Amino acid sequence: RDHVQAMQERKALHTLLAKQQEDLPPRRMKDSYLEVILPLGSQPEIREKYLNVHNSVRFGRILEDLDSLGVLICYTHTKQEMQPRSPLSIVTALVDKINLCKKIIYPDCDIKFTGNVSWVGRTSMEVKMHMLQLHGGDYSPVLDATFVMVARDPENKRPAFVNPLVPESPEEEEIFKQGELNKLKRIDFSTASLLKMAPTAEERNIVHDIFLNTLDTRQEGERTVSFRSRKLPPNSVWMEDAKLKGLQICHPQERNIFNRIFGGFLMRKAFELGWATACSYGSSRPFIVSVDDIMFQRPVEVGSLLLLSAQVCYTEKNYIQVRVHSEVYDADTREHQTTNIFHFTFISENEVPRVVPKTYG
Repeated sequence: RDHVQAMQERKALHTLLAKQQEDLPPRRMKDSYLEVILPLGSQPEIREKYLNVHNSVRFGRILEDLDSLGVLICYTHTKQEMQPRSPLSIVTALVDKINLCKKIIYPDCDIKFTGNVSWVGRTSMEVKMHMLQLHGGDYSPVLDATFVMVARDPENKRPAFVNPLVPESPEEEEIFKQGELNKLKRIDFSTASLLKMAPTAEERNIVHDIFLNTLDTRQEGERTVSFRSRKLPPNSVWMEDAKLKGLQICHPQERNIFNRIFGGFLMRKAFELGWATACSYGSSRPFIVSVDDIMFQRPVEVGSLLLLSAQVCYTEKNYIQVRVHSEVYDADTREHQTTNIFHFTFISENEVPRVVPKTYG
């Protein structure tokens, strides 16, 4: 459908918005519970889209599906019986955590996604999702994911109220409490940025040890060792030499119903660049272990130039931590603005060199 016309039609939905949260009927966790099958085993024709060159499933595609499912679960939680269309615009605010318990996802076995709303604020919802794969007649767990979605008005301009959530059992109380703790933790974390707060004593010691390790002590005497002459310790790589960059033109094909770029697409692109960075750094095939704290700081408009830069920021034995910074460049104003920061943890087939920072930053 024409997006301009669709957005015009959405304006009429404003009258359906609740004036306060108390006006909305409370919901239970099971009201938003969904199960979705991805029939990779029984419908081979959809397999190609999910296949990677190592004959397993592309994890970037799974991120896209989780994002879509998270939004669908929230629409299920907020659905009003009498309304044919929802007045809410539901968008991904952040991915709290995705943990994988399987190294390989098979391309020829059915996948089942399940999930429900696990915590609700006034305008935001936490969604817990699980992915399982069919083996020998049974579904076994592959990953758990926690997303936070926010509800906005029909034009995606202001926050909008969502139905409250009522836990029904001690187990559900626990899940709800955990959602509340996750929220508080995120608030604490956002105020603990290095730009606002000094590093802790433990962090200072780690940084100083790394620094001492890179001093060139071959010079004569203690006095002449300078801050400037640094040497790379054995079996190490300077952090500045462990980078990859990418550029994406945001075509209309990747847009959501609000004429913005779909969050799942951004996650897939960032993941693929992160994977390539880990692959070239470790010189062997990396496997994703965990996805951590993806903040969606601002929407990406159709037509933007999306600049992605990936950086290996920590290594230990076979593990590689990659940070991907994503920003949009507006060709008209020549401004750069950060949209997301991603953190991916990979495990490599072989032990990898240590990554060593050169500057304090």
